[in-house]
Amino acid sequence: MSNGKEAYSILYIEDEKDIRANYVNYLNRHFQTVYEAADGEDGYKKYRINKTEIMIVDINLPKLSGLELVRTIRENDHSTKVIMLTAHSETKYLLEATELKLTKYLVKPVSRSELKDALNLVIDELSNFETTSKKTIILKDGFYWDIQREELLNNNSSAVLTNKERSILSLLFSSVNRTFTYDDIIINVWYEEDYDHDKLGALKTIIKNLRKKMPKDIIKNVFATGYKIDI
Repeated sequence: MSNGKEAYSILYIEDEKDIRANYVNYLNRHFQTVYEAADGEDGYKKYRINKTEIMIVDINLPKLSGLELVRTIRENDHSTKVIMLTAHSETKYLLEATELKLTKYLVKPVSRSELKDALNLVIDELSNFETTSKKTIILKDGFYWDIQREELLNNNSSAVLTNKERSILSLLFSSVNRTFTYDDIIINVWYEEDYDHDKLGALKTIIKNLRKKMPKDIIKNVFATGYKIDI
């Protein structure tokens, strides 16, 4: 980790209050954004709302175990980096954890130097490699985009989209963080190379309606140019 604070967000899930407070204090010195949770269900909720890039998860959690939590996350998300903490070193736990694509599996008690080494590995992976799902794009607040079905979902409930809304989202999600110009969108959605101000006005109205159906600030306007998905 660098001398300054890392820009990545991190979620620490541990049911033992004193241990959690100790490590959250440590993480706050090294990361700009740190969240905490005391059980698996609250941890999953905070993951869905905040879409953290890094998670440190104790394997033995109330309500939803660490393994169950990460297994649920991995159904749609293979990009969030996970460090698993456990008091177990038995083969069966190691085998289960291996299937969850963890960055590191640390056996308690974990020293700060061990955690620091694991976090450095996570930061290296985030800095140098990008993992994207072939099926879904995870947003925040429980939303995700199903690429194959061209469907916007919130906690597995499908949002009602018009044909034009669906076409626009499909285009924007085809290259996340790329700015699509007004021309790009209108040509792809209305199939018109020459258009008047009415089409641009219609596009802006559709974007306004889409924003009401999605998490805040997902669709960004690039001034006088077009729109992009910002995640």
